[in-house]
Amino acid sequence: MESHKNLPHTEPCEPTFNYTSEVVKVILENVSQGIMITDHQLKIVAVNPAFEFVTGYNLEEVKGKTPKILQSGIHDNKFYIEMWENLKKHGIWRGEIWNRRKTGDVYPEHLTITEIKDQNGNITNFCGIFTDLSERKMVENELERRALTDALTEVNNRFAFLERMNNLLESSKKVSHKVFHAVFFLDLDRFKQVNDTLGHSIGDQLLVEVAKRLKGLLKNKDILARYGGDEFVITLTNITHPREAAHFAETIIRILEEPINIHGHEIYISTSIGVSIFPNDGKTTDELIHRADKAMYYSKNTRQNGYSFYFDDLSNDSRRLLKLDSELRKAIENKDFELYYQPKVCLKTNEIKGIEALVRWNNEQFGYVSPAEFIPLAEETGLIIPMSEIILEKACEDLRTLRLAGFSNILMSINISSIHFHQNSFLQSIKEILERNNTSAHHFEIEVTERTIMNNDSETINKLVRLKQLGFKISIDDFGTGYSSLSYLVRFPLDYLKIDRSFIQHLGSLDEKQAIVDAIIQMAHRLNVEVVAEGVESVQQVKKLREYGCDYIQGYYYSKPLPMELLIEFLQFWEVELKEG
Repeated sequence: MESHKNLPHTEPCEPTFNYTSEVVKVILENVSQGIMITDHQLKIVAVNPAFEFVTGYNLEEVKGKTPKILQSGIHDNKFYIEMWENLKKHGIWRGEIWNRRKTGDVYPEHLTITEIKDQNGNITNFCGIFTDLSERKMVENELERRALTDALTEVNNRFAFLERMNNLLESSKKVSHKVFHAVFFLDLDRFKQVNDTLGHSIGDQLLVEVAKRLKGLLKNKDILARYGGDEFVITLTNITHPREAAHFAETIIRILEEPINIHGHEIYISTSIGVSIFPNDGKTTDELIHRADKAMYYSKNTRQNGYSFYFDDLSNDSRRLLKLDSELRKAIENKDFELYYQPKVCLKTNEIKGIEALVRWNNEQFGYVSPAEFIPLAEETGLIIPMSEIILEKACEDLRTLRLAGFSNILMSINISSIHFHQNSFLQSIKEILERNNTSAHHFEIEVTERTIMNNDSETINKLVRLKQLGFKISIDDFGTGYSSLSYLVRFPLDYLKIDRSFIQHLGSLDEKQAIVDAIIQMAHRLNVEVVAEGVESVQQVKKLREYGCDYIQGYYYSKPLPMELLIEFLQFWEVELKEG
């Protein structure tokens, strides 16, 4: 609260309540919110223990003073004028305000100020009730930071890179002289072999070391981001000549050739690099990234551990991409996909309550094609819609197989692409597939990403409500990797929230990661949303998640994704082990 010269004039009068009475004392001493009571002239007459705990001031230190003692200096005079005008008009003011503790620390609080009047309508007191928002703000700020940071490597993520690049190019177009920037698209050679041979934990630490080495090469205004998987992008700003980009690419290759030692494993890694130059090769972020990516593929296909600049012929020489597109169309026509399933384990009962369906594609020409490669291609070409329908058909077939094997109570989760979700025909096509297969929606959980529902519009809400009415469970997938807005947890009819593996991987060692995971779980539970942790790989992570009250876990700790026949064997084995204790 803050004093203001335009306070209404009131004659001294008896207060309408006795804040020294025993009943009021008990109330003041036991509520968790901070309370301050002033007289009609804004002189403090009473505070409660929660006030003392939050602000650091005891009653003797503030009694007779005005609330100005807490003023932080952050708000201008206009803020307080509007506050008191609102209070005068309505008798109450609510809002967020920054105040200062006795220590000098500034903190946010949610404050409600209420007028207290006697039977004649004269103001006798003002009562301020506040909640310290420091912890909540910390969580919100961390979630916002995570929306722009790759959780594993702590460099920019794709979204942050695109935002920074767009700002850079906009400012570059406004200067009078010509400005050059070089965009490097890096893909680590043989990274999959490291993952397959030494495990994902070693692979993750390798990515951390690569990011650290790349970061050491940059100036303040240069941009580094992990673009996805084992791909990194770098923007070298304000170069004078393309030869600088060539020298820089050679430096990258040289520093990544040096062996990396992780837990006694000496790992040798190399990289294929594509380079595009602004404004010669493109004037937008999309153009520069796309062309650097093409140059990278050219480098990888012609010589690994090298770099290539973009050149015009690459636009007509995207042989792999064109062939992959052709093969993907054939695969859709022939329904040439497999589904693998990863179990979800209930931490309370140790039972397997659900499985997640994950699509796999083995092609005669390309061999195993990563979903990270063919799903973006399918989304770009619109093939994701018929592919998604094939996946749901196969899921219905596999569900029948699962029920015949005696597992009729396991919930199967299906990932839904944003493009598919926003199709007008989405709900109708799903209903037709279920009817055609004589399958109930009650056996399925629909997983959508944060980005799918981030627009928070009426159409999105309506589709989620309709899915619930059909019988589907609804889950937010990869929570924390998109915009991490908590508003949809309230607005949308959600059943589950899946914490992304990037939150989980350092759960046993980094306190800030533990605080965020704990906060997400507690907040979800208050909204009656159950929590699934994905990417769980160690007993330490399991212990922490159980301690925080997480509902389900999913990851390599229990099982990698399995084809249906191996899944049934795994479920049978699990059932026996559970019965035998």
